[in-house]
Amino acid sequence: MSDELIELPMAETEDPSHELRALRRKVAELEERLERSSFEMCMRGLFDDLFEGIQLVDQEYRYLYVNDTAARQGRRSRDELVGRRMVDVYPGIDTTEMFQRLRRCMIDRAPQQMTNHFEHADGHRAWFELRFRPVAMGVLVLSADISAEKAVAAELRGSKEHLAATLECMTDGVISTGVGGRVRMLNHAAERLTGWSADEARGRELDDVVRILDSQSLERVEQVAERVLHDALRVGTMRGTLLEARDGARTPVACSGAPIRDAAGAIRGVVIALRDVKEEHALTEMLQRAQKMEALGRLAAGVAHDFNNLLTVIAGYSDIVLGRLPANDPSRAPVGQIRKAGEQAAVLTRQLLAFSRQQVMEPAVVDLNAIVTETHAMLERVLGEDIAIATACAPELAGVLADPGKIAQVIMNLAVNSRDAMPIGGRLTIQTANVELDEAYVNAHAEVRPGPYVLLAVSDTGCGMDASTQARIFEPFFTTKEAGKGTGLGLATVFGIVKQSGGHIWLYSEPGHGTTFRIYLPIAGARPPAKRPAVAGKELGGRETILVVEDDDAVREIVVEGLRGFGYHVLEARDGNEAIAIAETHETRIDLLMTDAVMPGLPGRVVAERVAALRPGVRILFVSGYTEDAVVRHGLLDEKVAFLQKPFMPASLARKIRELFAQ
Repeated sequence: MSDELIELPMAETEDPSHELRALRRKVAELEERLERSSFEMCMRGLFDDLFEGIQLVDQEYRYLYVNDTAARQGRRSRDELVGRRMVDVYPGIDTTEMFQRLRRCMIDRAPQQMTNHFEHADGHRAWFELRFRPVAMGVLVLSADISAEKAVAAELRGSKEHLAATLECMTDGVISTGVGGRVRMLNHAAERLTGWSADEARGRELDDVVRILDSQSLERVEQVAERVLHDALRVGTMRGTLLEARDGARTPVACSGAPIRDAAGAIRGVVIALRDVKEEHALTEMLQRAQKMEALGRLAAGVAHDFNNLLTVIAGYSDIVLGRLPANDPSRAPVGQIRKAGEQAAVLTRQLLAFSRQQVMEPAVVDLNAIVTETHAMLERVLGEDIAIATACAPELAGVLADPGKIAQVIMNLAVNSRDAMPIGGRLTIQTANVELDEAYVNAHAEVRPGPYVLLAVSDTGCGMDASTQARIFEPFFTTKEAGKGTGLGLATVFGIVKQSGGHIWLYSEPGHGTTFRIYLPIAGARPPAKRPAVAGKELGGRETILVVEDDDAVREIVVEGLRGFGYHVLEARDGNEAIAIAETHETRIDLLMTDAVMPGLPGRVVAERVAALRPGVRILFVSGYTEDAVVRHGLLDEKVAFLQKPFMPASLARKIRELFAQ
């Protein structure tokens, strides 16, 4: 205003009041322009401080005004924008949806709104919330940068997707409810356990979807949820609970619950987790059965050990007495009954030792096909004509490391068990095969290791067994036969022999559909050794010197007397120290050491080592009523070790000795 020159007319003829009014108008206009300029400057400063970007575009899409926020959003300065057309500043912008919205607002004079993803020339990307408003000079564009909100939303969406994926891959069933107890969500595992789909269950009462049949606990799932909702329980848990699915299937589950809280800590619902513990229960039952069988085995072994010593004495003296009595002596009959009872008792103790896995084995690499073939003729006589016997032996069967006599006993015991299950006749099938037990099988049978095995399967078409009978079938003295028609040790013996051979036995049976016993024995790589020639009865005697070491006086006396009766020169020792002293001082040759495997003080293994060091070339024979695992731990059970199981007859001992001398 100060730059303008005001000239006052001085003509006398002119009206001074007219000029004064013109001057006043000019001053008023200048004051108005000054006031408007100050207002615009104030508003410009205010607009520049706004969070939103403001752009004014004319009808030729030229920037008339841009605040600082909008310039920063466009990554340009205001001088680069004001007065220039949009397409010149941002080439290609006229092909974007944003420009089309701007054009529509310009033409239709109607507001527009959109969310726009914009990528700058330098690669920077941003999200904007845009609003277009028609004004007299063109269009007013308001823009808010929402990139941060978009990033948070994307992260939240990713977290939700991650959580959803986590829930779907979980093996535990997960169910969430609202405060009112109505179901909001089920994962895939929960659908499988309950039989309800997520869509079907949503909105239903929790008790409708999760049906608990719990006879041992009064606390039900909804009560757990109720306590959690009332903040009386941080995490609630129930075990041993039976869940009934929609189709009636029942699954043992462990159930737990926890509250769902919002940011302020208020409870907004409950999450319930259901874990299928069927496999856990099965493993627990398997462990309990194994522990039960182990305890029974220890009891049986303890009884058999002492009993075998007594039977050795009974059998030995009855045999000696029979040998001295004349053929027509009336005492022969009762003595014969004593001997027979002793033999029967010896069979029982051997079965007990077999079950307890403390029976001494004489392992060799054997061909199961050969054993099956050898026992076939015997089975025909034992089973009778009304039972057909079929064999299916795999060619090129791998060898197994086992006691051939014990494996034959396994086949015989299983066949006799099958015969009793087919009182009106049927079919018995014996099968062998090379098999590979994989991880899936191992997962269902905890004590089995994966790998190659030889299968021996014995199947019948008999009456079968129910689940309760199957659970006890291998227990000693358990039998389904009538009183007096079985000892209940046949299958217990099978169990012990298989386990001691490093194998596994499983049972498949249904009432009315027969039974199959499947035995898996680890394969061995070596070939079977040649059979040793049997020793004839007339060759049982000899003149060699034998050192007998036995801590039981009665057993030692009967052994010494029996061997002397066969012509042997016998030295006797009550324990290991006495035996070593005899070996050190005896002047003539000692041909064989016969020692009890388990004795107080020095065990038989140590005695054998020391005597062998003193007497090179001496033969060793171990005898024992049971092994107590000590013989196994000390490495006595291999093909090169001679062993004789108590109880034994003097003739059996003499035959074993001749076999040793024949080697």
